[in-house]
Amino acid sequence: MTRAEWLQVPVGLDAPRWVTRPGLLNVLVVVHTVTSGQRLLEVIELVERDPRLQVTFVQAPDVFSNGVDDFLRSTGGLVLQWDQVIRERFDLAVAAGYGGLQHLHAPLLVVPHGAGFGKTHSGTSAVYGLDAQRLIHNGRILPDAVVLSHEDQLEVLRAQCPQAVDAAVVAGDPGYDRMVASLPHRDRYREALDIRPEQSLVVVSSTWGGQSLFGRCAELFPRLLDELPSRYRVAALMHPAVWFGHAPRQIRSWLADCVDAGLVVIGPHVDWRAAVVAADLVVGDHGSVPVYASAIGTPVVLVDPGLQAVTASGSPQDLLRHNAVTYHHASSLPTMFEEARARSERLREGVVERLTSRPGRSTTLIREAMYRLLGVPVQGKHRAPAPVTVTPEECR
Repeated sequence: MTRAEWLQVPVGLDAPRWVTRPGLLNVLVVVHTVTSGQRLLEVIELVERDPRLQVTFVQAPDVFSNGVDDFLRSTGGLVLQWDQVIRERFDLAVAAGYGGLQHLHAPLLVVPHGAGFGKTHSGTSAVYGLDAQRLIHNGRILPDAVVLSHEDQLEVLRAQCPQAVDAAVVAGDPGYDRMVASLPHRDRYREALDIRPEQSLVVVSSTWGGQSLFGRCAELFPRLLDELPSRYRVAALMHPAVWFGHAPRQIRSWLADCVDAGLVVIGPHVDWRAAVVAADLVVGDHGSVPVYASAIGTPVVLVDPGLQAVTASGSPQDLLRHNAVTYHHASSLPTMFEEARARSERLREGVVERLTSRPGRSTTLIREAMYRLLGVPVQGKHRAPAPVTVTPEECR
């Protein structure tokens, strides 16, 4: 990319000459993956109505960058090129990933893109995202604010990267808060998914990678479709890294026979939380979806929860691994489902306790942290977490 191709407005040395509203604070949204981008849209919505701010977006380097370009175009935001961004200064940058952050020139706020910090580096006990490898570069702490969902994560941070403790902001979990706000809209989500009132919806959720449900147990889909009574509907909910790591056409091709048998496939641009709120039961793996499902009281069955190599001790994922119903191919589906229902309330209480220390307050606390880094007073009123939106057209 040449300098002639760089945008000259709304950032850059000559930008004041061309902008309609001069003197704005420039906020950069750093999107590594579609998953992180979905979380960051919620974060930036907390401040982008402020007339003192100009928000721009950039795609940052990441192994799962497939699909990010289309995602950013769909936002309607102004997208800058990475080569230009690392040569500009911004008043605030927000990210939910780590690649390339050392090249940014801005106060930086980092948020988790899933259910807290529940995974470890493969083969180690180091919690991913709270380790010095991610947070320090050449002896410098990269983030000026690290958003944590729970007080317990402070101790993990103190053990793994004590230099970053002063940057910690315990703000709760925005994903959980929005799901709670969405519960009254359950019937609307079920209608968008074409689930009739008398039907029971089983959502099968897979994270990415060879140890995921889709990587290890794809035969579960035809089994559910074959064995469950007709009153059940089965829906597939895949991590965006599955969709864009293999391509949407390929995923839909692999699932085509199941779709012919009645499987509902929830695309990567549909807000997954609507499907989880709509569900009567979730079958999942070590990803975040079963954690959030359990946190709102939805019964959960885990496929191969013995993946202690990837679940952080003390995390809600770890609690599920030890206490949720385990899927066994030799066991009957009704037996597993009934046991999952019996455990759901006790699991809900335990998962919520480990998931968030600030239930219902995440939007307020994250918003305050962003304004603190911007160095200006908070603008306008704090807004309560909003319910997620989904339309029938998105679900087709």
